[in-house]
Amino acid sequence: MKRYLKALHHYLVFFLMTAFLVTCCIMLFTRTLIESLGVALTGENLNTAAKLTFINVLLLSLLITLFDAIRRRLTVERTAIRIADAAQRIVAGDFSARVPVPSRMGSGEGFREIVECFNRMAQELAGVESLRTDFISNVSHEMKTPLAAMQNYGTLLQTPGLSEEKRMEYARSIAENSRRLADMMTNILRLSKLENQQIFPHAQRYNLGEQLCESLLQFESVWEQEDIAIDTDIEEDVTVYADRELLSLVWNNLLSNAFKFTPRGGTVSLSLTATEHYALVSVKDTGCGMSPETGARIFEKFYQGDPSRAVRGNGLGLALVKRVVDIVGGEIRVESAVGEGSTFTVTIRR
Repeated sequence: MKRYLKALHHYLVFFLMTAFLVTCCIMLFTRTLIESLGVALTGENLNTAAKLTFINVLLLSLLITLFDAIRRRLTVERTAIRIADAAQRIVAGDFSARVPVPSRMGSGEGFREIVECFNRMAQELAGVESLRTDFISNVSHEMKTPLAAMQNYGTLLQTPGLSEEKRMEYARSIAENSRRLADMMTNILRLSKLENQQIFPHAQRYNLGEQLCESLLQFESVWEQEDIAIDTDIEEDVTVYADRELLSLVWNNLLSNAFKFTPRGGTVSLSLTATEHYALVSVKDTGCGMSPETGARIFEKFYQGDPSRAVRGNGLGLALVKRVVDIVGGEIRVESAVGEGSTFTVTIRR
């Protein structure tokens, strides 16, 4: 009923507008006709003309009302209904809902802007929801082992008459598993944010060689403790235009893996070369290496090719590296052989 009353209201508005315009035009036309041609209009002629004019006004108002209804349906109501439906789906938890962007001919720029903003909002909400879901599922899966170890060592610490040596050993194990949990949650948050939310790199030009040296020096205590030799070949004055903070995650993770898989007395090599358009960074170790099957999966989340080293990582570092390299528009490749070590090479546009 409300819909029909609304249609009747529109019709009356257009009828009055059309009647006013037509009446004005006919009065002007009739006056000009009488003055120019001296035509005399009788009462019968005026009565007939008035009836015809009234019928024409009715028909014109109806046509205009139908045209306006169709226009509103196509350019306003259809888009508004789509926005409302998508909003209802988002309220129900379906963050994949999107509104088709209306064409420039089918809607005003105002609606296009509203739809584009709505879709960006839905995309960000979907990213936040994926971040929450991934964090919960991944943490619940991966935190079981360190939590179980902490619980067991905590129980052992309560053993009466425990020696000081054993007490320190169990305490160190609890601290190590606590650190592993903290690192894992930090990497999960970073990786989920990079995967599920749109990241816009804050590019700046900076000296890549200096950044590599700073990253390498963070592991000084590791190579000294493990008696690992360091071989560097870093070309001077190589600058890149990229996101400095994001790339630091790449170098730190690659160097961390290199030191983790290099045995005592081994060698870790870091090199930087440059061409006119690209910078190439290589991180090489003399560790256990990988089989082709392992190499094909190392960038997957939580994949760890060497179970004996799983306690020292969480399988997220290389997945994080791959995502960052993709964001900055670079490439990463790995060359490895079992027993001969691995070489990771990252190519960044200058």
